[in-house]
Amino acid sequence: MNIAMFQGKNIRKVLYKGEWWFSVVDVIAALTDSESPKRYWSAMKARIEFEDELQLSTICRQLKMPGADGKMYETDCADTEIIFRIIQSIPSPKAEPMKRWLAKVGYERVQEIENPELAAKRMRTLYKLKGYSEDWIELRMRGIVIREELTDEWKNRGVEEPKDYEILTAEISKATFGVTPNEYKTLKGLKRENLRDHMDDFELIFSQLGERASAEIHRTRGSQGVANLKVDVQDGGRIAGDARENLEKKIGRSVVTKKNFLKNAQSTKRLAK
Repeated sequence: MNIAMFQGKNIRKVLYKGEWWFSVVDVIAALTDSESPKRYWSAMKARIEFEDELQLSTICRQLKMPGADGKMYETDCADTEIIFRIIQSIPSPKAEPMKRWLAKVGYERVQEIENPELAAKRMRTLYKLKGYSEDWIELRMRGIVIREELTDEWKNRGVEEPKDYEILTAEISKATFGVTPNEYKTLKGLKRENLRDHMDDFELIFSQLGERASAEIHRTRGSQGVANLKVDVQDGGRIAGDARENLEKKIGRSVVTKKNFLKNAQSTKRLAK
């Protein structure tokens, strides 16, 4: 369980099925002057369900969080999307900055749908602000294109379920690096973060090689269906895996590393002090 901060108030949050879920009463306490956020939430929940037919009672989850006495209690929690929906329904001046921000994000999203180049520019800007180098950003952006081309191939060749995308991705990773994406994240000490945002140049390059090779094998063989695609991605991943192993022999170290951008950034900040 972690604590987020908003306008100087603590917001309890917890990881549930890979996503952050936030205490609804904490958000309400931060955005209203209510002396009883629990009663405010009960009344608000009934109003929203009546007016919008949005069943918050089924969308929200009762997750255990520590109370003021340190004991764990079942607490109404919502993911980011539902929290935003709740914020939009709070008639309080304190909620206005967040509502304006949500409107701005929505407007930018519409712009990006009309002009995808804007999304790429914003992504580059975000990476720069986080401290990534220009060379790394170029690699990362190219990797995104290669990944999208591969997933498009999968979709056109009969992949429908999200689980199947995960299986195929894991097969490429195992053949390329010897570990699945989840195992790789554990190695790097990551939780919800994007694994590839914490890879170095070599890791990104071999990821791209495995995925680009897999896509080309799909096209060459004309494969259809998850079973056949699985064979292809194993072969594509092995091409990248063999190249990785050859490099490791030459440089005398493993490409697969525990290092991640978070730790590197923290180390840089300590040195700067």
